[in-house]
Amino acid sequence: MRRVIFAVRAGCLRLFCDHKGRTSYIESAILRTLSVFFFMAAINGGMNGQSESPAVPRDWQTHAERTAYRETPRYAETVAFSRRLDQASDWIIFTSFGESGEGRALPLLIAAKDGTFTPEAARRAGKAVVLIQACIHAGESDGKDAGLALLRDIAITKVRADLIDRVVLLFIPIYNVDGHERFGPYNRINQNGPTEMGWRATSAGLNLNRDYIKADAPETRAWLRLWNQWQPDLFIDCHTTDGADFRYNVTYQFEQHENAPPATRRWMQEVFERRVVPAAEAVGNLLSPYVVLHDDLDPSKGVDAFISTPRFATGYVPLARNRPALLIETHMLKPYRSRVRGTYDLLRFMLEEVNKDPDDLRRAARAADEEAASWGKGYDPQRRVALEVRATDETTPIVFKGVAYRRELSEVSGTLRIIYGTEPRDMQIPFYNHARTSLAVAPPLCYIVPPQWRQVADLLIAHGVRFSKLAEPTTLSVESYRFRNVKWASASFEGRVLVSFDVEPIMERRTFPAGSLVVPLAQPSARLIMHMLEPAAPDSLVRWGFFNAIFEQKEDGEEYVLEALARRMMGADPKLKAEFEDLLTKDKNFAADPRARLRFFYQRSPYWDAQLNIYPVGRLVAPTNLLLVNGS
Repeated sequence: MRRVIFAVRAGCLRLFCDHKGRTSYIESAILRTLSVFFFMAAINGGMNGQSESPAVPRDWQTHAERTAYRETPRYAETVAFSRRLDQASDWIIFTSFGESGEGRALPLLIAAKDGTFTPEAARRAGKAVVLIQACIHAGESDGKDAGLALLRDIAITKVRADLIDRVVLLFIPIYNVDGHERFGPYNRINQNGPTEMGWRATSAGLNLNRDYIKADAPETRAWLRLWNQWQPDLFIDCHTTDGADFRYNVTYQFEQHENAPPATRRWMQEVFERRVVPAAEAVGNLLSPYVVLHDDLDPSKGVDAFISTPRFATGYVPLARNRPALLIETHMLKPYRSRVRGTYDLLRFMLEEVNKDPDDLRRAARAADEEAASWGKGYDPQRRVALEVRATDETTPIVFKGVAYRRELSEVSGTLRIIYGTEPRDMQIPFYNHARTSLAVAPPLCYIVPPQWRQVADLLIAHGVRFSKLAEPTTLSVESYRFRNVKWASASFEGRVLVSFDVEPIMERRTFPAGSLVVPLAQPSARLIMHMLEPAAPDSLVRWGFFNAIFEQKEDGEEYVLEALARRMMGADPKLKAEFEDLLTKDKNFAADPRARLRFFYQRSPYWDAQLNIYPVGRLVAPTNLLLVNGS
């Protein structure tokens, strides 16, 4: 509270002090009046997004503003407002970047001065490119209404015109357009407004915010084309939370552990946390890192930091594309106005900071690209790239601005439930914000993917990964992996049956057919390539089911045939017979399973499929002359 009042006082002093720094009696009275006004506004608003867009003509109010934030516009009205912005301002172009599963255009607004409406023009002018995305979960419409208001304030009323002085702004008001039009009042049971909203998943039932690596949805493929075309310097994704109750109206997250490039981590910590967060709080918001309770029934047990993987938008961008990414998560239980205006404030202050020094942002992006591209220039077995980090038990004490709560046994569910009140409660709690690397891999010089895995080739192209192809069959010594303890998920997830396993590194001589993909690590996409092709990575193509057939046994033996085989093998190899008998005495489950006993011999016979559970992709770690043709 004091921070808000201090900021107001400081602003007024700059306005009202004379050239010697003195204030008159009248000016002092004005200062006192303004301080009281903002003090009462902060109390009455609960510190929840008090900013307003000034001087907005009635005919330029957004649908949310005209309805006092009770409603959010449908797809057609959003497109119509976007077209009006285009028609009314030379600073706005409205276009689309692809189609949804049901054939709707994916809307895109480009805001720029000096005609810098292409990636080439933006780069020539030295401008940073910022991509803001809303409605990836179409029921979470806060970012759509905040972004439309912000673009109006930039290009029509021009009270925020300076936000695109040195920035080209790309804004996707509705990403999940089909889900958005599954419109209704019952799509977000946890959410306080608007009165109706869209649906979380696409018309094909896919959550776009789990699709960034596997790219099954046409919307994702379109998004990747947009990214590859523009190569943005900063990405912001707008959401609304589920989860606990607390006083913060806006929460946020960005990757800040060893799995993200050091340059992008530094930029986000310096610019976002140290400058943008205080600025947004100074105008009446209450901000916190994204809140995940350590114990869902007891906030006093602490909060877990959220760690992303590349399946998520704000994981994919830093972990795979070397760019800083900000996740905005407004609090679902706050009034819709508070959430929209809180999002507006974060977008506004983020753009202000980028405009102050776009070169700093672009230098961070360049440094991350150069670091990744350097890995493929020479193999170093001691170098390790972190592909996964996990939280530790180490904590940082924080003051959590929650609300009163109690717990009681529920006669409905039959278990303990939490009941939140309204009285503010500050609690000192542990914040589990430390993590250590749980998977690190030495980058090879390149990966070699046999040509029959066409889905993989198509996906590499969609992600903008550069590769060549073998011009002729080539025998090579490569590193690869054998899979053990392979287990299928018990249910489908995002349209795929995921697989878990342990990996055992192996070294083999393999002959790769002509047309095999040679994917070098000496390119900025090196992080992305490793996340896709290192099978143990959390969102690898193996885990997502792109190689499921390698785990499927295609030939088997009849029991009476295997019986005869087993007897011949034991007769010819006394050591094998002793190994079998030893296993019978030590493993009761094995001894009680007739099929397992016969399989013991089948697996050790020349009839067994030597390629079963072997990763077909090779890692080339020694410099080798290869005859190549163009690939992607």
